[in-house]
Amino acid sequence: MKLALKVIGGIALAIAILVGVLLWRTSQFGAKADTQAEIALPKPPAFDVAAAAEMLGAAIRIQTVTYASGDPKPGADQPWTDLEAALRARYPTVFAKMTMEKILTHAMLMTWTGSDPSLPPVILMAHQDVVPVNPGTDADWTHGPFGGVVADGYIWGRGAMDDKGSLIAILEAGEALAKSNWTPRRTVIFAFGHDEEVSGAGAQAIYALLKSRSVTPAMVLDEGYAVLDKYPLTGKPAALIGVAEKGYISLQITATTEGGHSSRPPRESGAIRIARALVALEDKQMPANLSAPPFNQMIEAIAADLPFTTRLAFANQWLLGSFIADQVSGDASANAIVRTTTAPTMMTGSIKDNVLPQRASAVVNFRIHPNDSIASVTQHVKDVTAHIEGLTVAPYEGGIGSEPSPVSSMDSEAYRVLEAVARSTGGGAVPVAPALVIGATDARYASAISKDAIYRFAPAIYDDADLNGFHGTNERLSVENLGRMITGYAQIMMALGS
Repeated sequence: MKLALKVIGGIALAIAILVGVLLWRTSQFGAKADTQAEIALPKPPAFDVAAAAEMLGAAIRIQTVTYASGDPKPGADQPWTDLEAALRARYPTVFAKMTMEKILTHAMLMTWTGSDPSLPPVILMAHQDVVPVNPGTDADWTHGPFGGVVADGYIWGRGAMDDKGSLIAILEAGEALAKSNWTPRRTVIFAFGHDEEVSGAGAQAIYALLKSRSVTPAMVLDEGYAVLDKYPLTGKPAALIGVAEKGYISLQITATTEGGHSSRPPRESGAIRIARALVALEDKQMPANLSAPPFNQMIEAIAADLPFTTRLAFANQWLLGSFIADQVSGDASANAIVRTTTAPTMMTGSIKDNVLPQRASAVVNFRIHPNDSIASVTQHVKDVTAHIEGLTVAPYEGGIGSEPSPVSSMDSEAYRVLEAVARSTGGGAVPVAPALVIGATDARYASAISKDAIYRFAPAIYDDADLNGFHGTNERLSVENLGRMITGYAQIMMALGS
């Protein structure tokens, strides 16, 4: 009996110690207090947000739509010419202050030379083109997709958020600063690509040019994240600053067989081999990593707003890591942040219902986590499908390939300025967290000139209805958000450029 009591007591003590360790680690988990003085943001010059809203509406009415790599085609590029003319007319002072270079005909590289050329420049980015509107959906819009209507506190239309809102806000901020006789000490550069939605050739050429000039920036800022009114992990506001973005590659898996009549099918046709390959890739995903940046820093930054059980789990990954990984993997949005994703998108086979294909293939799209690379993804596919005879794996012909970006510094003056702007945009008390952008932006090309100073953030507050407009129906930007963006971009230029 005494032995049993000792065993029970020992177990109880072990459990108590374990619980104590779990609770202590949970209490210590989260962003540590910042001992550095918070950056005081400068007051921007006055601007007319109503007039800016009308200008954004006018820009929306100019239909700079891109459909495929190489757009706009010669002879179909009048909208880009019209947009530049409209911008020059609206912002004469900033165009007079800045040197304009046209890259690949329509991409704009604008340079406001600072008084101290030894300081690395600040680069603000946006893009001029927009995605198409799905045919037959015009009537689903509250206001026409290219009407540029200002109504009910919003500017409505394709490009309002992605990305003409940023384009207009940056130029509005620049114009207000130029009219106020502000002069930058640090050079300020605007980089406005013309084809981000299809290939980003304009931005790629801009950064190739800057690289040839040995430009190394203090900061590059592009679209990507903002202040979210309701962050899914917490249900509360959070400001996310993109410090990295995923890479991109599509691989084509092909099975070549004899084909023949469907009345005499072999046990393993080409189509079956492709199906087996896709199932194998679905079952054996690229590994998730919950401790890799920027995911771990993001979780720590928002820890105070996490539900207790979630915070406990993340604080004690040494014990609960596999459980968390399983939970994260079951949510599409969370899964995309912690691993390279695997998405079969295109399949081809026979041209007739009773003919076995001689060549069956599938295209699988991978969005590559910064832990991985095009080479490691390709090897993963080959390894996972090695047990299936007769397969070849190669990059999808005509597809694009880009490596994941480097993870930028979260311990720099540029990031601290962005933190201050993000916190101010969110009302002062919002947590600010680094994050991984799962899509592709023109900023990926900036890695040609910087490895640790590329960020993706717009000083705006978006709710679910706003986010649903990205590439969708009823894209819109609130006039209030446009004002926030103008203010934020002006403060960034003043804080870093003065």
